[in-house]
Amino acid sequence: MDGHDGGPARVDPVDRAHLTGRSRPTPPIHRYAPSADLAGLVERYWLPVWSLAAPQTQRTLQHPVCLLVVSPTYARMYGVARGSSTVTLEGTGWAAGVMLRPAAGALLLDGPVTGLTDTAIDLGAVPTLDGDALTTEVRAAMAEDPHSSTAHAAVVAAYETRLRRLLPVDPEGEVVNGLVDWLAAHPEVVRVRDVAAGVGLSERALQRLVVRRTGLTPKWLLQRRRLHEAVLRLKAGGTSLATTAADLGYTDQAHFTHDFRTVTGMTPGEYLADQPGTPA
Repeated sequence: MDGHDGGPARVDPVDRAHLTGRSRPTPPIHRYAPSADLAGLVERYWLPVWSLAAPQTQRTLQHPVCLLVVSPTYARMYGVARGSSTVTLEGTGWAAGVMLRPAAGALLLDGPVTGLTDTAIDLGAVPTLDGDALTTEVRAAMAEDPHSSTAHAAVVAAYETRLRRLLPVDPEGEVVNGLVDWLAAHPEVVRVRDVAAGVGLSERALQRLVVRRTGLTPKWLLQRRRLHEAVLRLKAGGTSLATTAADLGYTDQAHFTHDFRTVTGMTPGEYLADQPGTPA
């Protein structure tokens, strides 16, 4: 299923969010791009499918967006987790998720996302989604063969049918999408005032926008972008921790270590040592 057979196009994004390593492998994850008209609402769809002899705990540093997830046992909309988030996978199973764009959360909730930070609600409680019917449709599609490209196409179609009802993206949503994209393209920016200047907003207006549309703050966005870049660099290896800290704009390695350990529960050195490319 590569996008040429009428199904959604596969994507293989650079994985900054998943804290994987030798001791924390990840199951196969099928990733698909949204249809072009939904690019302002959806970053990608992801469908992990697993069969495990022993439980595995997956840890992630979430992007500044809400998520939609349907599995055989639950169906939820998640707000942004300020720290790391974990899920334990057991036995045989699957999940069908949507990584939304920053604009989408408030459109789905028909209001600010501030109350959803660090928590989740059942899809049936999302006012714009028809979540119970969506859940039934996704589970039916995945029931026979969760690995099937036909099943994945049906899941994506079910999500997209509902999400199209939110179009067009509102002007404020376009601004917050552009802000997060701008941050990703400007890793040298490490101060909130420089973010505000870069996107043409006052610091106060920036604060209100980010809180309303992501549930968090511009300072948090900057730290999360730094940590995502840190994860990417540690996975790649090849540079010292001191160089990595300096490249990310930290005044010294100790501040980098503190930030990384506070959010992930491990030091950058411990995470680096667990990477497949690092000698055991």
